Amino acid sequence: GRRLVTKIGRVARVRWRARGRILGAVDKRRMTGVDVFIFAAVGVGICFAAYNFAVIQRTKVNPGRTYQPANSPLIAVQAELAKVEQIHATIDTGAKAFLRAEYTICVQFLLAFSVLLLILTTVGSSFAEGLFTTVAFLVGGFTSIASGLCGMLVAVDANARTTVAAASEPPSRLTAAFNVAFRAGAVMGFALCALGLGVLLALLLAYRVHFSDVSEWATMMDCVAGFGLGGSSVAMFGRVGGGIYTKAADVGADLVGKVEAGIDEDDPHNPAVIADNVGDNVGDVAGMGADLFESYVGSIIAAATLAKRDNEIALPFWLSACGVVAAMIGTMAVSTNEKGEGWNSNLGALMWALEKGTMLAGVLFLGLAAACCHLLGGMWGAYICVLIGLACGMVIGKITEYFTSFDFAPVKSIKARGATGPATVTIQGLGVGMISCVPTIVVLVCAILGCAAIKGEYGVAIAAVGMLATLGITLATDAYGPVADNAGGLAEMDPAIPDEVRCITDSLDALGNTTAATGKGFAIGSAVLTSLSLLAAFKEQAQLDVSLLAVTDPYVLSGMLFGAMLPYMFAALTMISVGKAAAEIIMEVRDQFHNRPDLVAQDGKTTLKDCIIMASNGEPIPPHMDVIPDSNKCVAISTKSSVREMIAPGAYAILAPLFVGFLVGPRCLVGMLAGGIGSGAMVAIMMSNAGGAWDNAKKYISGGFDPDPALRKKDGNGNSTPAHDAAVTGDTVGDPFKDTSGPALNILMKLMAILSLVFAQYFESINGGKGLFKL
Repeated sequence: GRRLVTKIGRVARVRWRARGRILGAVDKRRMTGVDVFIFAAVGVGICFAAYNFAVIQRTKVNPGRTYQPANSPLIAVQAELAKVEQIHATIDTGAKAFLRAEYTICVQFLLAFSVLLLILTTVGSSFAEGLFTTVAFLVGGFTSIASGLCGMLVAVDANARTTVAAASEPPSRLTAAFNVAFRAGAVMGFALCALGLGVLLALLLAYRVHFSDVSEWATMMDCVAGFGLGGSSVAMFGRVGGGIYTKAADVGADLVGKVEAGIDEDDPHNPAVIADNVGDNVGDVAGMGADLFESYVGSIIAAATLAKRDNEIALPFWLSACGVVAAMIGTMAVSTNEKGEGWNSNLGALMWALEKGTMLAGVLFLGLAAACCHLLGGMWGAYICVLIGLACGMVIGKITEYFTSFDFAPVKSIKARGATGPATVTIQGLGVGMISCVPTIVVLVCAILGCAAIKGEYGVAIAAVGMLATLGITLATDAYGPVADNAGGLAEMDPAIPDEVRCITDSLDALGNTTAATGKGFAIGSAVLTSLSLLAAFKEQAQLDVSLLAVTDPYVLSGMLFGAMLPYMFAALTMISVGKAAAEIIMEVRDQFHNRPDLVAQDGKTTLKDCIIMASNGEPIPPHMDVIPDSNKCVAISTKSSVREMIAPGAYAILAPLFVGFLVGPRCLVGMLAGGIGSGAMVAIMMSNAGGAWDNAKKYISGGFDPDPALRKKDGNGNSTPAHDAAVTGDTVGDPFKDTSGPALNILMKLMAILSLVFAQYFESINGGKGLFKL
C-alpha cells in the first residue's frame, strides 16, 4: 500500500511538471479535477452557510400559535416576547438604513476610483492590463459588499431569535440560545470564505484564458491584485464607518444614561440604546467581516504573487479549500451542556465549547495540508510555515485573552484602580495596553523569522494563509459575540422578560466579550503577516534593487519615519470623528431627557424624565405610565455622522501611498510601508487590548464579583458607586480604542500595501522609479 501511494504521488508530480499549469494539471480550455475540488469546497461552504441559516429560522421571532404547536412552551411567553419583536424590527430598520447609506458611498467610490485605476495602470503597463486590473478591482469590491451585507443581515436577524431561544423551556434554554448565536456567526464565516475563495479562483480561471503563457503569470497576478484592492477599499469604509457609528451611539448612551441619569446600560428609556444595538452589528459584525475578508484574499494573492514555481502558486488555493472543509467539521463539534447562571456561569466550560471546535478544525487542517504539500511535490518547508502560522494565531488569541479577560491579573488591576477615580483607571488601562504589545510582538517576530529562514518571503506569505485557512470557524466564534450581546440588550429592554432569561443572555454575553477580544488579536496578527507579504510582493513587482533599500538610505529612512507617523494620524482622525459624532448623540439624548414635553405616557402626565427617575430608583413603571423615547432620531444622527466622518480617514489611507509613490518613488514607498506596518501593529495592539481590558473591568464591577462593597455597581442605598462611575469612564474612553481606531489600523496597513502592489508598475514608470521629483 505504501509503494502504491508513493507511485501515485510520483505520477502526479510528473504530470504537474509536464503540463506546467497554475492550479494542477490544467488545460486553459476546461477545468480539471483540482479546480473542481476547490469549487466543490466552495460549494460545500455555501451549502453549510445556507443550512445554518435554515436552522436559525426554526426559532421564530414571533412564537405565536401560527408558528408553534398548541402545546409549545413558547406560547406561555408569547406576550413577554411581543416587545422583543418590536425592538427587533426597529433595529433591523436602522441597520438597513445604515447599510444603504454606507454602501451607496462605497459603490460611488468604486466606480470613481476604477476610472483613475484604469488610467494609471494603463500608463504604467498597457490598456489590456489596466482593464483586467480594473475589472478585478470592481469584482473584489462588490464581493466584499456582498459578504458584509450577508453577515450583517443574518446577525441582525439572529439577535431576537437568540433571545427567544433563551426564553424556551428548560433545560435546553442556554444550549438553544448558544446554538442560534453561534450558527449566525457560522453563516457569515462560511459565506465570506466561500465567496472570497470561489470568486478569486473564478477570476483567475477567466484571466488564464488570456494569460495562457507561463511567462505571463507575473502580469496576471498583477491584475488579480486588483481584487484585493477592491476588497480592502470597501473594508476601510466599512470598518471606519461602522466603528464610528457603534461607538458614537455607545458613548452617548453610556455617558448620559449610566453616568448622568444612573439607569442601566440597555434601559429602554434611553433613546441611544437602539442605535447602540444597531452599531454592534455594523461595527463588530460587518466591520470585522470586511477586515478578515481583506486578510483572507490578500494573503492568497500575496503568496501567489511571491511564488516562483507552479506548485507554490497552487498551494494557497489548495490550503484555503482544505481550510473550508476542516472548519466545517470543527463547527459541527461546537456544543455545550452548561446552564445559564449569568456572570457566575462557568466561562471556562463555555469557552471550551468553542475552543474544541477550533482545535479540531486546526488538527484536521494540518492533516489535509500535509496531503496537499505531499501531492505538490513534497513542500515540507511550506508545511512547517503553515504550522507556524496556525500556531501563531492561536497563541496570539490566548495572549489577548489574558490581557482582556477579567479572570486574569491585568483586568483585575484596572478594577482595583476604580477605588481611586477615573484618572487612575485610565492610566492603568493605558499601561496594560502598552505592555500587552510585548508578548504579541515577540510571537509575531518569532513566526516571521522562522518562516523567512525556511522559505523566505514566500514562507511568511504562506504562514498568513495557514493562519487564515480555518477562518470559517474563527469568524463564527468572533461574530457570535455581538449577536449574544444584542440578545442580552433585547432581554434588558423588555421588562416583561423573566430574570432567568437575562441570566442566560448574560452568560452568553460574558463569553462573547472574550471571543470578541481574542478575535481582534487574531485580526491584528493576520494583518501584520498579510501586510508584510504584500510589501514583499510590491518590492518584487517594482523590481527594486535590494542594495538600495538599506535602512540608512535617506529615502528609505524618510519613508519609514513618514510611515510610522501615519497610524497615529489615522487613529487621531477616527478618534476625533467618534468624539464629534458622540457629541451629537449626547446632546440629543439630553434634550429628550429634559426638553421634550411631547414625549409623554398614555396618562398624559408622565414624561420621559419621570420614567428616567423611576428607572434610576429601581421602581416598576406601569404600562400606562411608560414613555417610549424617540430612538429613530438617534439612529438617524449616528447614520449621518458616521457616513460623513468615514470619508476623511478613508481618503487619507488611499492617497498617502499614491502621493509618496508618485512624488518620491517606490524606494521611499517601501520605507513608508515598513514604518506603517511596524507602528500600526503596536498602536493597534495597544488600543484593542486597552479597550478590551477597560470594558471587562467595568463588567467585573457591574457583576458584583469583588468582595469589597466599594468595588461594586451599587452601594447600600442603591446608588452607583464611585468605582463603577470611574470604570464606566474608562470603558467610554476604551470604546473607540477597541472598536474604531484599533481595528481600523489593520485595514490601513493592508490597504496601503495592496494599493502599492497594484500601482507598482506605474510608480516604476515615473522617471525610472525616481518619482516626479527625480530624487
